[in-house]
Amino acid sequence: MITGALKSKIDKLWEEFWTGGIANPLTVIEQITFLMYARLLDMNERRDEKRAERTGKSFSKRFTQYEQDIRWESFRHLPADQMYKVVKDEVFPHFKDLAGEGSLFAEFMKDAQLMIQKPNLLVKAVNMVSDLPLDSADVKGDLYEYLLSKLTTAGINGQFRTPRHIIRAIVEMLEPEAHYRIADPACGTAGFLAASYEYLLEKYSSPEGVITETVINDKGEQVEQKIYTGDLLHEHRRHVDTDMFHGFDFDATMLRIAAMNLVMHGVAEPDVHYQDTLSQRFSERFPQAAKEGFDLILANPPFKGSLDEEDVDPALLRVVKTKKTELLFVALILRMLKIGGRSATIVPDGVLFGSSKAHQQLRKHLIEDNQLEAVISLPSGAFKPYAGVSTAILIFTKGGETDHVWFYDVQADGFSLDDKRQKIDANDLPDLISQFKSRGMTPADSAQNDRSAQRFWVSKAEIEASKYDLSLNRYREQVHVTEEYDAPKVILARLKALEAEIQQDLEELEGML
Repeated sequence: MITGALKSKIDKLWEEFWTGGIANPLTVIEQITFLMYARLLDMNERRDEKRAERTGKSFSKRFTQYEQDIRWESFRHLPADQMYKVVKDEVFPHFKDLAGEGSLFAEFMKDAQLMIQKPNLLVKAVNMVSDLPLDSADVKGDLYEYLLSKLTTAGINGQFRTPRHIIRAIVEMLEPEAHYRIADPACGTAGFLAASYEYLLEKYSSPEGVITETVINDKGEQVEQKIYTGDLLHEHRRHVDTDMFHGFDFDATMLRIAAMNLVMHGVAEPDVHYQDTLSQRFSERFPQAAKEGFDLILANPPFKGSLDEEDVDPALLRVVKTKKTELLFVALILRMLKIGGRSATIVPDGVLFGSSKAHQQLRKHLIEDNQLEAVISLPSGAFKPYAGVSTAILIFTKGGETDHVWFYDVQADGFSLDDKRQKIDANDLPDLISQFKSRGMTPADSAQNDRSAQRFWVSKAEIEASKYDLSLNRYREQVHVTEEYDAPKVILARLKALEAEIQQDLEELEGML
């Protein structure tokens, strides 16, 4: 958790960009990301210099002896015009030189461009980024997440930021393990991957590895917060840093933000790539990822518009012949999972009940050739202010067979369902997590399976008979409450009395004229 004072600094930085003429939230985050990267480069160089002094061992330098003036601590004290010239003409081009060092993160930064046009705005931004606690591993991730929370517009391809509390609920239901390979084929800002890492830190912290400290919250109150060090992850550290988290996206800006998000959370070398995962090039460039490469895939793929069929991998079209991205992504995820691998994928409601051949074909494949575990209906305002579309979470395991499917109707997620999304008391997510983890199939065919309740089971046979329709309302029993009305004569008598009263008022009004 970040404190109210730190939030104020970020809010102020945001306002400076806004008043400085940069109004696109994505551009603001990208520019701040570049400046953070410039500062992190200098911080890491200083760390390695100190280590080299102690150990006498050399390291691969990020700055030559002729480039010392472009280090953060050198240029940040320069006058505005001079700083602007150094940053524009030397610091950003230096990012391109670093791309050859082998780090994927550096590769993403090579196309960085300074969009800030005013030297004074750059000075303010540099000073504010200097004040951010980037050396504190405990708050860096939260700090960047708070920055991302300011993304309030959807991308042109139907991308929008998945609410973090919904991501957290999904991660808690799927319970990732330290040896997993986890992927998101349309990772956006890498919210699912970052939340999985946070969950693992918490899960793999010994009692001694949990630090409790007191901070000031937004209301100025003292509250206790726990910091999970993940000390029990030590034996998995190399796997966590290099091979656990895999993200793909075809938006270069999003990839830069995703890489920074994971680095800020503490993943040293996140494996994120520029790639349209629905295209045939995905199998050619990343054969291990494209087929049976992962234990867990968490995703909220874009579901807007259609694709050119010629660009889509023929292997996916053999599973489901369609141009609709929401159907193709589910087929892709099934192919990317190992046998026994699991996924939680957010889909628009149309996937659940669409009557086209492709819709039915995909649902049949999910149920007949795999184990569809759960269909969780989300409230239609859950993705506001980005979109008001109704969605659901499909949880499935590759392979095996479906016997019964568990349905849950989330009616409230702890926030109002309008564009403001303000916090409210009603929240079904804790119950959802608890019920999902403890669900047992024993009551599925018994009287305990109350179809009018918020959660219930439906047999595969019944779903099959309904053309594999997965909409919750198709199987929910509606409880009709009997309404009682007065006898017609009583209602007529009331109407007559009312009419008489109106007539009397009219006569009184006429007498006054």
